[in-house]
Amino acid sequence: MSSLTEAARQVLRMAVYTYRDQPSTVELLRRQLERLDEPLRVAIAGKVKAGKSTLLNALVGEAVAPTDAGECTRVVTWYRDGRSPKVVLHPRDGAPTALPVVRRDGALEIDLGGTPAERVDRLVVDWPAQSLRTTTLIDTPGIASLSTDVARRTVRFLDPDDDTPTEADAVVYLMRHLHAADAEFLEAFRDQGVARATAVNTVAVISRADEIGGGRVDAMLSARAIANRYRSEPALRGLCQNVVAVAGLLAFTGRTLRQAEFAALRDLAAAPRGELEAALLSADRFQNAQALLPALSADGRRQLLTRFGIFGIRLATTLIRQGVKDPAALADELVARSGLDELRRVLHIQFGERRDVLKARSALLALERLLRADSDDGRGLAGHVERILAGAHEFTELRLLCDLRSGAVTLPRSLSTEAERLLGDAGNAPAVRLGLPADAHPEQLRAAAYAALQRWQAHAESPLLGRRAADACRVIVRTCEGILTR
Repeated sequence: MSSLTEAARQVLRMAVYTYRDQPSTVELLRRQLERLDEPLRVAIAGKVKAGKSTLLNALVGEAVAPTDAGECTRVVTWYRDGRSPKVVLHPRDGAPTALPVVRRDGALEIDLGGTPAERVDRLVVDWPAQSLRTTTLIDTPGIASLSTDVARRTVRFLDPDDDTPTEADAVVYLMRHLHAADAEFLEAFRDQGVARATAVNTVAVISRADEIGGGRVDAMLSARAIANRYRSEPALRGLCQNVVAVAGLLAFTGRTLRQAEFAALRDLAAAPRGELEAALLSADRFQNAQALLPALSADGRRQLLTRFGIFGIRLATTLIRQGVKDPAALADELVARSGLDELRRVLHIQFGERRDVLKARSALLALERLLRADSDDGRGLAGHVERILAGAHEFTELRLLCDLRSGAVTLPRSLSTEAERLLGDAGNAPAVRLGLPADAHPEQLRAAAYAALQRWQAHAESPLLGRRAADACRVIVRTCEGILTR
């Protein structure tokens, strides 16, 4: 555990003792203590039909989240690692209730048992999955829903009132393109208070990226170009850490590809190319192209469309014609081209490597809110929390990184790229921060860190920089010193 985690744990234990005569407060504090040791909690948010559940299924590698418009999609649902499948309904009032675990055609089906969605606080699904061992994924209802109550559930979960701590450590926000409503929703998370720096715990995803460019085989190239442009877009740069393009349906299908589907695609790839391309001009034309694949029924073609979409069928048949010969190889190619691997890499760098900082941040903010509501000024604990929040260099780095990305602090262009890298924008490892290969020799790391320290000490004393820029340079000097001590 990092020293920051231990500092947070110590002050939470002090709070438990201080409020020992208030059982409800002690329960809240104990939950924050337990949270320090739990997997990182990542919420998946976005507008209706942005593809949240499909992307969650792709990350898990199984169909655990419902993708239809049923009651369950209107409820905040947690997906955690568990020894055996289990579904528990937590109502707003009353005791939790276990629900039956039902799988149909390989997909998990959740029946609320007649409980109205508005009376459900959350669903908790325990599922044995490798990907859930380090990250708890939280599926949220779509914002900008026709039902204001449905949209309000997501806002209430991610941005609760001042007396209630948020339960998500980080957010993956899905959008089909940069819409004003997306920027407004991300802006709602902005909080300039100490340690909050929300932009660094939010990643934006251009979901359903395969639909860009009319679903052409090269659609993902266009989507990645748009993501690159969005990374420097002023409306987004200060609101999220990174922007990634992902074809969620292609990613999920690649991770769950079936032998029968590969066989059908192989037969399609063997059909005359012109006829196949004509049939794939639209979903309706493919659905009615019985002569193209006589052995595949109309229902079979409908299932292919549901699982792959037009883009997925085009890409899969092209790959097979180019030499992909078995289901495993095709699945790997589909996942690689979907953008899922890049998203997982970004989540690991931006969230996974900052796990201790994000966890401590969540716990301390929860405690800070509790103390702020105490008429006795936190019974002496407020000073402890303030010292941790203000003094921890990890939080100082997060705040500066957020300020640099939002434009609140500006450095000359020749310095800003290195500054963000040294602050951990591309990863937390010393080699990554210094811009060196992962296998760099310790002496090479030491020399690079010392050279960076000297450069930024000089920048901090430069009369050409304003006061805020000079203060930013001093933070980076402290970062370089930390790298040298590591």
